[in-house]
Amino acid sequence: EVEVVLFLLLHHTVCVSGPFQFVWPWGRCMGSDCGPGGSQSRAVWCAHVDGWTTLHTNCDQSQRPSNQQNCFRVCDWHKDLYDWKLGAWNQCVSVSARTFGGMRPYVCNGGEEGIQTREVGCVLKSDESPGDDNICEYFEPKPRLEQACLIPCPHDCVVSEFTPWTSCSKTCGTGLKNRVRSVLVPPLFGGSACPNLTEFQTCKPGPCKGPEGVYSLRVGPWMPCSLPISRPVRQAKRRKGKGEARERPGVKDPDTRELIQKKRTRNRLNRQESPFWDIQLGYQSRTVSCAHRNGSTVGLSRCLPRDLPLTVQSCILAKDCKLSEWADWGPCSKACLDPDPESSRGQRSRTRRVHQFSVGEGEDCPPLEETEPCDPQGDGVLPCATYTWRTTEWSDCRVDSLLSQQDRRRSNQTGLCGGGLQNREVYCVQANAELLTYLNNLKDKDASRPVDSKLCGGPIPNTSQLCHIPCPIECEVSPWGAWGPCTYENCDVQKGKKGFKLRKREISNEPTGGPGNCPHLVEAVPCDEPSCWAWRLVRLDECIPDGELPCGPGTQIPQVQCVNSTGDMVDKELCGGAPAPEPIACDVPCPKDCVLSDWTSWSSCSQTCSSKTIEGKQLRTRSVLAYNAGEGGGMCPNSSSLQEVRNCNEHACTVYHWQTGPWGPCTEDPSASALNTTTGPRSAAGPNTNGQGPCSQGMQTRKVICVRVNVGQVPPKKCPESPRPGTVRPCRMPCKKDCIVTPFSDWSQCSPTSGNIQKKKQSRKRVILQLPANGGQDCPEVLEEEKDCEAPKVCPGYRWKSHKWRRCQLVPWYIREDSPGAQETCGPGLQTRAVSCRQLDGAQADIGECLKFANTMPPISQRCQLPCQDDCQLTNWSKFSSCTADCVGVRTRKRLLVGRSKKKDKCKNTQMYPLSETQYCPCDKYNAQPLGNWSDCILAGGDRVESLPGTKVQGNIKECGQGYRYQAMVCYDQDNRLVETSRCNSHGYIEEACIIPCPSDCKLSEWSNWSRCSKSCGSGVKVRSKWLREKPYNGGRPCPKLDHINQVYEVVPCISDCSQYVWVAEPWSVWKVSNLDLKENCGEGVQTRKVRCMLNTIDGPSESVEDYLCDPEDMPLGTRGSRLPCPEDCVLSDWSSWNRCSLPCSYNNSRKRTAYAIRSPGAGRQCPDTTEKEPCSLNLNCFHYFYNITDWSTCQLSANAVCGNGIKTRMLDCVRSDSKSIDLKFCKELSLERKWQMNISCVVECPVNCQLSDWSAWSECSHMCGLDGRMWRSRVVVQGSQGDGRPCPSQLEQWKPCPVRPCYRWQYSPWSECRVEEVVCGAGLRYRNLSCVVSDGSREGEGSMVEEELCGGLELAVNRDKLIILKETCVLPCPGECYLMEWSDWSPCLSVCAKGAGVDFGSVQVRSRAVMAQEPENVQLCPDQDWESRPCIDGECFEYKWMSSTWSGSSRVTWCQRSDGLNVTGGCPPINPPRDDNNSCDPPCQMPLSFCTEAGVCMCEEGYTEVMSSSGQLNRCSPIPILEIPTAGDKKTDVKTSRAINPTLPATIQPGRTGRTWYLQPFGPDGKLKMWVYGVAAGALVLLMFIVSMIYLQQPGQQLKSSCSANR
Repeated sequence: EVEVVLFLLLHHTVCVSGPFQFVWPWGRCMGSDCGPGGSQSRAVWCAHVDGWTTLHTNCDQSQRPSNQQNCFRVCDWHKDLYDWKLGAWNQCVSVSARTFGGMRPYVCNGGEEGIQTREVGCVLKSDESPGDDNICEYFEPKPRLEQACLIPCPHDCVVSEFTPWTSCSKTCGTGLKNRVRSVLVPPLFGGSACPNLTEFQTCKPGPCKGPEGVYSLRVGPWMPCSLPISRPVRQAKRRKGKGEARERPGVKDPDTRELIQKKRTRNRLNRQESPFWDIQLGYQSRTVSCAHRNGSTVGLSRCLPRDLPLTVQSCILAKDCKLSEWADWGPCSKACLDPDPESSRGQRSRTRRVHQFSVGEGEDCPPLEETEPCDPQGDGVLPCATYTWRTTEWSDCRVDSLLSQQDRRRSNQTGLCGGGLQNREVYCVQANAELLTYLNNLKDKDASRPVDSKLCGGPIPNTSQLCHIPCPIECEVSPWGAWGPCTYENCDVQKGKKGFKLRKREISNEPTGGPGNCPHLVEAVPCDEPSCWAWRLVRLDECIPDGELPCGPGTQIPQVQCVNSTGDMVDKELCGGAPAPEPIACDVPCPKDCVLSDWTSWSSCSQTCSSKTIEGKQLRTRSVLAYNAGEGGGMCPNSSSLQEVRNCNEHACTVYHWQTGPWGPCTEDPSASALNTTTGPRSAAGPNTNGQGPCSQGMQTRKVICVRVNVGQVPPKKCPESPRPGTVRPCRMPCKKDCIVTPFSDWSQCSPTSGNIQKKKQSRKRVILQLPANGGQDCPEVLEEEKDCEAPKVCPGYRWKSHKWRRCQLVPWYIREDSPGAQETCGPGLQTRAVSCRQLDGAQADIGECLKFANTMPPISQRCQLPCQDDCQLTNWSKFSSCTADCVGVRTRKRLLVGRSKKKDKCKNTQMYPLSETQYCPCDKYNAQPLGNWSDCILAGGDRVESLPGTKVQGNIKECGQGYRYQAMVCYDQDNRLVETSRCNSHGYIEEACIIPCPSDCKLSEWSNWSRCSKSCGSGVKVRSKWLREKPYNGGRPCPKLDHINQVYEVVPCISDCSQYVWVAEPWSVWKVSNLDLKENCGEGVQTRKVRCMLNTIDGPSESVEDYLCDPEDMPLGTRGSRLPCPEDCVLSDWSSWNRCSLPCSYNNSRKRTAYAIRSPGAGRQCPDTTEKEPCSLNLNCFHYFYNITDWSTCQLSANAVCGNGIKTRMLDCVRSDSKSIDLKFCKELSLERKWQMNISCVVECPVNCQLSDWSAWSECSHMCGLDGRMWRSRVVVQGSQGDGRPCPSQLEQWKPCPVRPCYRWQYSPWSECRVEEVVCGAGLRYRNLSCVVSDGSREGEGSMVEEELCGGLELAVNRDKLIILKETCVLPCPGECYLMEWSDWSPCLSVCAKGAGVDFGSVQVRSRAVMAQEPENVQLCPDQDWESRPCIDGECFEYKWMSSTWSGSSRVTWCQRSDGLNVTGGCPPINPPRDDNNSCDPPCQMPLSFCTEAGVCMCEEGYTEVMSSSGQLNRCSPIPILEIPTAGDKKTDVKTSRAINPTLPATIQPGRTGRTWYLQPFGPDGKLKMWVYGVAAGALVLLMFIVSMIYLQQPGQQLKSSCSANR
């Protein structure tokens, strides 16, 4: 608000010496009604000059402003009544002129900034009466009143160089030579006017021997054609006579009357009685005068006696073309409403007819037809057809297209899975045609008809996409379990004495397609004495001696369970049929008895089955713990009694199992058909679904046979019945799918095939939308049809029919009878003829058709000559005689004198009237030669294009191999003129075979075998590798990333079962006592045993392996030393295993192991402690356990997959606190948390090769004729390469040359000289011819003339101008007359611009007329020279600069040159033009870089200072320092002195300079200090004194008064 107040104070105060009145702005307009009845007020008070408020009486009351006024109260509805009226922009005024009141001198560069204004006011819309601006400002801000503009710099006139001097205008006496120049650039924007275009120079060839010709006959122009003043009466008499003749009765037969009628009709046509022409013959005259050499007109008698020219001639009265009114507009070419507002509109046309053609010099007819854009009108207009892309169903997913060239799976593609590609076709259809639901209703299979693909806009839908074929999960089964007991096949029916032993395995994972795809899970062997239940020994109770003795023989009671054949406990009653196990005899050793250990467990069976040659055996052993004590003690058995052997797996080696075949096809289940007809999902689909709804229930069968292992099929009774697989299962019947195709598209347009050699074809196609399946109807074999194009219908052509010329009509005798030499019945005249329109077959046609379709109308009148008696009359020329052979001899044509002319001597003059003409016979020799470069290599058969509707991108498109390349041939005739190539017996090309190399993919070896897992217990890694065999080339698939030895690796985690290798220890050997007491056989001794590392299997350790595979920490002892108990010593069992320390490990905790007494000690002796303890020590005998998770593996695919969905896995280890991997069971027993996900899905990017579309059709030729024509075709990337797929080729375009065709055009010849018959000067005519010209199209304007027939198919126009002018009036100057020359040619189009300034004011071209003088005394009477300009487009921007030659002695030549190298006058800047003479100084200035001033003193050029000799003469030019003044745009603030880069260049073009450069030259050429140095010193002193005084005189507190003074 403070800023606003200050602003108002500044704009509303009046500087006075005392108080002044302050006025506040007007307030808001108030009032009850809208319009002019409102009022507004403002505050007015009296204020002192210093700004404080004072009493009103202190101010002059007579000058007090009013504080209230009427106003216009604006309401919203005024917006419809008032609006801003914008005036036109005024002329652009220079900013400097507005600012400083006048133009400042400056150097213009391109243009000067200016401002232009306009008037803007608020007006009433109805009558544009002015209103208050506040009304319009209420609704919209006031438009701007000013805008910036650019004033172009003045452009001076630029003229060309002078032509050479003409010859002297006289052959004797005093004449003139002329030389002329033309205007190249007109003066623009106030530039200087053009200089004289003509220079004169007198010449005197020599004295005249006789009197000079002083007078000349001059003819004037022909006057307009007019009718005779009075018509002869004989015409009326003739008409009267004709009427009377018609009335004469005549009796003629009908045939005669018909002949007479036809003749009259023909005569009427020959006469010009058509309603389109109204030809009236008149006459025109011209004057003949006598001209003096000085240009004055004198009496005609001065020029006599001479033959006067014709002064009157026949003519046709000019009549303008008359047309009818315009007919009504025709229908709009677009008959539908287009929903897209940006779509093209339709066209409608209207015509008018000719009532009267132009005759004579009358105005020609304007166009008879006009068109305008239109939209269909009316309520019932249908919407326009819109088009959209449709696609077929995706094809089946295929993996083979992703395989590399070296992949061995290309030869056998069964079982491929994973990522693949599927394709579809794209075609264009009408979008707003109802798409039929063909997928749900097979009775109506019509889909939308394909149309031309060009009708569909927008992006084309994808034609290929990645897909996935699920890889089948293979069935994995567990190892075989142990053989079960011999049991009945059916325990409910226990018959016979034969049974089976069974062993089973389980499915580890559920396979694809269910368990039916797994191998057999049960095997059986026959056995004898089967039993369904049996007793199972659980344990033996402690041995209790008999008779309650402390030691000696006793018994052990077995604890048993009744179990079935699968090992499950059942009721004991079921085992009642079998005797329960009896108590087992045992022995408790007495103190002196021998002590034996317990039996070991039975070893694994040595054989899996038994036969006549092999038997299975099991072994168990025991050892001597203490020997007996002589007499009275129980003796130890011999060594053979320390082991036992028993038979095992006594069943025969004949194993049987059921084997299943694959499931058969799903067939209809007859038992379920009746049910399905009434209930089930089929009925829900309706009665007419044809199997397309939910399909019926069916059944599948398979073959099941009994197989003996290693033998083959055996009778079914050999296998147990209970595990027999089923042979029948229900299934869902697959639905039938019929093939669905679109209707045929419309026939394609007839277009010639490549090269126009073959016959034109047209085709149509249909697209498969759905392939048949499950027995559905097959697709039709024919999807594309082709036929020959019909012969094109000949359009009805039209031609002009010209009738006979009428007789030659003379000017009426009474008009020309006064002309000297005129005769009544002969002389020049005019004749006319009729012209009608005909069809090509000769039928009569409307005249308008010929105006549209025929060539130029032939002339309807021509000059003629009725020969007089003295004239020579000749027959017409005969045809030329025939030539015997080309290029040999001549041919002639002849004419004859007629009648009396044969006897006249002047007619016999063959110079004037030749009777024969001779010309050389045409010579047709042709020369063929190659032209231009070879085309791209084009594959043979590669011209196949998708010309039909639909875009097909997949298929066996040939991309490499043998092709052909082409080079154009050109044919010239003997005159080196271009002709059709067929003249040289060539079809226009040289063809050469070429090769497009095929791409070769990167070739790697096959994967090596997986290495062994790096760890034998827990998780490790395994590795396999490939190595490079061949690098890719020619755009093949790239190699994956290889290492330094060109290998690629795959590393996956693996886990090894910690129990797969186990230590197996044999029984301890017999004690070897070191201090043998032969009496008691006891004391310190040693036992040994063998320990081996063995592969562990389900049946136990099977074979020995290397010891390093087993854990060395777990290796049992192979030797132990101990004390062999003596008689009556306590004998303890072996120590049990240490119990596990409680976790967490702590030294306060302990672990223990125990033993028990096998033999009690004798009297007085005790057993040692049966329990041992040791503290728990971390990582010694106590361990912590935890899970360890490995890193993720790489993405693992199925073996049959190339890419797509895979699985990443990781392994779980159980790790001890000492970092050792151990069996997972240790962690499982502790129930440690397992929170990790072990498998995740992943995707391997598919190697998708780049997919390209088909080649497009060849384009039209880039040039319709000439040497540079090319045809192009292209293809687009439909699918870019992905992953390691083959990259896209770089060549997406191909070209080949077009056949060379000559370029024909109509071209004018130069104008002839001005011809005036029979006289020397005056108004005449000049002529030019229209010729057919052939060229090769390389340079415009050049060419050779050929026969007109070759241009017969072209429109009759020159440079697109259809108005053909072959003659025009001209003026032939009389001797001595000064005249204007003909117009020069239009200059080339040039841009009115400033190079470097980025300013362009359009383009212009100019032509001029120079003055030509013949008599020195008539120069003052010459007319003014003339020039005219016209706008053009695409002009070239030129620069102008001064040029100078090297010094030749004391002079040189200077000139102005345009940037295209043309020497001109004007255009160069007037600043410092180089001097062209060096002669005004004495002695001459011959020092380098010096020049002579106007004062005659030698000076140095800019940037150099003069070094004078002692005699005051210039000695040399020395470079001087530069004072650089920074400008506002210069970031440098210091002033530096440096050497000049090039002192001769102006500062504006020095590199790196942003400031003005002043060259300091303090000394004059005389060596004295220049006057300006004194002036600068004095000025600096005055300035210094002024600054000091201002600082001293400045007083505070004077600011307000001084500003007030300034405002005053």
